[in-house]
Amino acid sequence: MAPLLRIENLHASADTIEILRGVSLAVEAGEIHALMGPNGSGKSTLANVLMGHPGYEITGGTVEYKGQDVTDWTPDQRGKAGMFLAFQYPEEIPGVSVVNFLRAALTNRTGTDYTVLELRLKVTDAMAALGMETSFADRYLNEGFSGGERKRNEVLQMAILEPEIAIMDETDSGLDIDALKIVADGVQRLADPSRGFLIITHYQRMLDYITPDVVHVFVDGRIVQTGGSDLAAEIEEAGYDAYRAGVES
Repeated sequence: MAPLLRIENLHASADTIEILRGVSLAVEAGEIHALMGPNGSGKSTLANVLMGHPGYEITGGTVEYKGQDVTDWTPDQRGKAGMFLAFQYPEEIPGVSVVNFLRAALTNRTGTDYTVLELRLKVTDAMAALGMETSFADRYLNEGFSGGERKRNEVLQMAILEPEIAIMDETDSGLDIDALKIVADGVQRLADPSRGFLIITHYQRMLDYITPDVVHVFVDGRIVQTGGSDLAAEIEEAGYDAYRAGVES
């Protein structure tokens, strides 16, 4: 059976500047992968390219989802198929409540036209599981949200949309320890044998609460080492300098 996500020798650029320089990895169903790298290494570019962001040009390689080549698919097509990106900096959408946003997104994902009541019940159950106040559902999407609330809202979206591959772009960025634990707990609740995660991060602290099956070290637009969860602890202790030196040499 094909992995949920397979990236083969992926190259991508923005404004003619090459950022991804031959990335290859495969995420199987039930696996949690962590991609760790220093700032400016291209981690967020990889996340955006995987979801078809039009600001980047794929110049080589392929992205496959469940055995299908999705390299030329639009973000909408990828989302409908079950791919999901949790943003590092989620945007505000004034005038659109969380529950109405989720209703539109879930209808688009499943093709089922949920009523507001049906969706509200589903959202309420998910919020209870994630330890969120139900009043959150009626707030405008990310408007006035703290950093932690924005990230918890991304996890709520995952709980409602039930993607098969979830890409999390530095979801731990800017979180205090309590918010970090809530986000990590939400990911653990959503983890199951049919779903895969690619958690992109700069620091190990998210991985103190989520144990990845595979850790990739990402430097200068490429994966330079892959190992088990102990690799994250080594990076936390020694930093990325040794890996940078390996790339430069």
